[in-house]
Amino acid sequence: MAGQLNLSIFAILATVALLQSSVAATTYQVGDNLNWVVPGGNAAYANWAANKTFTVGDILVFNFRTGSHDVTQVTKQNFDACNGTNPISSITTGPANITLQTAGEHYFICSVPGHCLGGQKLSVNVTAASSPAPQPSSPSPTPVPSPSLAPEPTGTPSPTTSPAPSPSREAESYTVGDAAGWGVLPGGANAYASWASNKTFYVGDTLVFNFVNGTHDVVELTKENYESCNTNNTISLSANPPVRITLATAGEHFFTCSFTGHCPAGQKLAINVTGDSTATPPSSATPPSSGGAPSPGGSTTPTTTATPPASSGASSLSFAWLSATFLSIALALWY
Repeated sequence: MAGQLNLSIFAILATVALLQSSVAATTYQVGDNLNWVVPGGNAAYANWAANKTFTVGDILVFNFRTGSHDVTQVTKQNFDACNGTNPISSITTGPANITLQTAGEHYFICSVPGHCLGGQKLSVNVTAASSPAPQPSSPSPTPVPSPSLAPEPTGTPSPTTSPAPSPSREAESYTVGDAAGWGVLPGGANAYASWASNKTFYVGDTLVFNFVNGTHDVVELTKENYESCNTNNTISLSANPPVRITLATAGEHFFTCSFTGHCPAGQKLAINVTGDSTATPPSSATPPSSGGAPSPGGSTTPTTTATPPASSGASSLSFAWLSATFLSIALALWY
């Protein structure tokens, strides 16, 4: 009987560990809204992965149009050389879901000629799954002293202390274009207008412009010069990436690239900087257009929405139901 009970307990513990590992997995849509395309620069997908921690069991979702791209896993040597002739694996139907099953470096490219050289490549470092942190124990209640009689107040009563003001908002850092970085994007002028449309910029925030050195720069212009793409008279010019610009004054700020043809092609950003929560978008900003961003060939790449992972509430209910079931089995075997 004791052996059967030990076996039941072992089965329950194994199931609990399996459920915990499955609940902890995270699904990432590669490139977010950029999807899996030729981004026009080698830094796009490196920037997307830079602030993420990938763990064994996580899932990468590559959204692309079947027939236009693929997802090919290669060695580091072939990744650096953009060589897809001897792949570890290859998926040609989009969207492609890849589960990260082992720790270490993983390398993915698109094997369509020219796509990897155009920046359609992703490397991620996967860490082993970690055990969930133990829950802190509830603190002991603080004993309440017995009330005592206070002496009668004399003289002028002390003024009531006002509550301390809430701390001010911390400055934030924004990567312009997110994973796409700073470049001539398929969406034209609407690309950066769409990126800025749902953000509120405050004095003290920082804009980070990511691009390959020698391919772009960042110039700040007046509104008049911005609208006419006249980069002959600049407020400032920065050419060494990554360019970090701290927003020091409130009001409208206008940025573009001084390389020939880049501003007319849509590499321009207008933002409104404010000190309160009543900011409005700049009058010169162009409202974002609907639909997917066109692929480098000129055709429009449909935007594919990744299926969101199951909510933590549903996972918790399933975990509780299975745990109760196994506990019932264990009790039945005991009696």
